[in-house]
Amino acid sequence: MTSAEHRPAAFFDVDDTLTCGTALFRFLAYWYAAQGRPPHDAVRERQRLKAMTTAGVSREETNRAFFRLLAGAPAAEISRLAEDWFRAETAQGGFFHEPVLEALHAHRRDGNLIVLVSGSFPAVLLPVLEHCGAHHLLCTEPEITPIGRTYTGRLADRPHQPMIGSAKAGAVQDLVAAHRIDLASSIAYGDHVSDAPLLSLTGSAVIVGDDPDLRRLAAHHGWHRLPKASPPAPVPLPEANRVQPGALL
Repeated sequence: MTSAEHRPAAFFDVDDTLTCGTALFRFLAYWYAAQGRPPHDAVRERQRLKAMTTAGVSREETNRAFFRLLAGAPAAEISRLAEDWFRAETAQGGFFHEPVLEALHAHRRDGNLIVLVSGSFPAVLLPVLEHCGAHHLLCTEPEITPIGRTYTGRLADRPHQPMIGSAKAGAVQDLVAAHRIDLASSIAYGDHVSDAPLLSLTGSAVIVGDDPDLRRLAAHHGWHRLPKASPPAPVPLPEANRVQPGALL
């Protein structure tokens, strides 16, 4: 720790960095299965969003497109299903990228603040935060109606939304100011070139995997590298019709 007033932090991207695979899509498959919807529905949505990226649509806009799928879903039900999904993932094993999880635990033992920074959303990420013992969560925040407590399909009208690219760096800078974090002695982890603004903020950084643009930046800045996560196991799906078909649509 640099002083009694300033503390180092370790910032972690989540999908394909801390975890094997993309939690948003894995939860989508679980949610759809819980409604009794066929597996190809979730596959089709994932392919549609990937096609948007391939066509040149920004990651920010594809992130927004994902959250439109939540329109009308009761927030409490999504949170319950997310907790069920996470328990199923951890019981199956292979959900976390072990070298990164071990690094997180080491930083926590050293007294660093642990901060998860992700384009995913609280319902999916809070079980991850609790499991890892992280201290702070910076993420995309879908809008929820104040009375009915259902998702609107839009994002909350707050700064740094969605939590992609430069928004991650902006949110971290706000957290730094509020919690007296010393960026020079801090470290960040990420797997995609869109994480570069976050990685560039801290005194040291670690890239995860083989993103070619990120590897070039790593070579230039002297960032360390951890191997790519192993392909994740199939999503452990619940029994069909655990909730009424269409109840979350």
